[in-house]
Amino acid sequence: MIKRYTYKGLVWVNMESPTEEEVREVMKEFSLHPIVGEELLVATSKPKVDLYKNYIYLILHFPTLSKEEKDSHTGKEVDFVVGKDFIITTAYDTVEPLHNFSKIFEVNAILDKSEIGEHAGFIFYYMIKKLYRSMGQELDHIKASLHSAESHIFNGKAKKMVRELSDIGHDLLDFKQATKSHGEVLESFAVTGQKFFGTDFSYYLDDIVSEYRKTYHGIESNKDFLTELRETNDSLVSTQQNEVVKNLTVMAFLTLPASLIASIFNMSTDYLPIVGQPGDFWIIIAIMLATSICMFAYFKHKDWI
Repeated sequence: MIKRYTYKGLVWVNMESPTEEEVREVMKEFSLHPIVGEELLVATSKPKVDLYKNYIYLILHFPTLSKEEKDSHTGKEVDFVVGKDFIITTAYDTVEPLHNFSKIFEVNAILDKSEIGEHAGFIFYYMIKKLYRSMGQELDHIKASLHSAESHIFNGKAKKMVRELSDIGHDLLDFKQATKSHGEVLESFAVTGQKFFGTDFSYYLDDIVSEYRKTYHGIESNKDFLTELRETNDSLVSTQQNEVVKNLTVMAFLTLPASLIASIFNMSTDYLPIVGQPGDFWIIIAIMLATSICMFAYFKHKDWI
């Protein structure tokens, strides 16, 4: 599927899961190298940036924000072909922030509402800012989930938070795996873009790198917070389990004397003291209780319970 947008001489061609015929048409119209055409047809797990005579070719991956679609740590790929007066984007699945940007761009183009810039590099600039800001909003949601988990941990729900923290860790892993190579690629793009678009565009190129670093800092900050919460949660869960084991052990020791006494008086011998005397049952029960109480008092004195 191809959608085409124009604004003051600038063209944006947005392709989603393009066919060979659609790619050939775009290649012919914008004089794309056959290698670029081949790569636009198939998703790749490797980000890159290449400079050609009339355009810059860039591949980036973005994390899958939808819970229902999380199936790969590489994220969703977006290919960018950025020329002086055109930009081509190719995705192999719906990228929601890019879809939202297309609506804004289309409205602004129709209403002639804003001044984008003199070349397509500015379209890429606003586009990438939109993508990173969407990631930033998602990271804010993750941070809110971490604060919620923290509250539950200290309200006695540590065991329930084990799965919650694992899910949050999975989300952060998706973010980190998908964006870990963005820094190198965008720094290369900044150098290449300055040569291609001129030094006047260097501020915008630096801002793109800065936006990425802010996003990556958000990932690392949330990851550190998660690590601390996991350590705290694991300690609390371990303490609770140790407490249970200790209580069970104490109970076993408290019942051991009674069991021993019952076994003694159940022996088949010719003579057993107390047995046969008036009130022998209650005497034996009293001995069991007295022994258990003494054991309990001893454990309490040693601060074991």
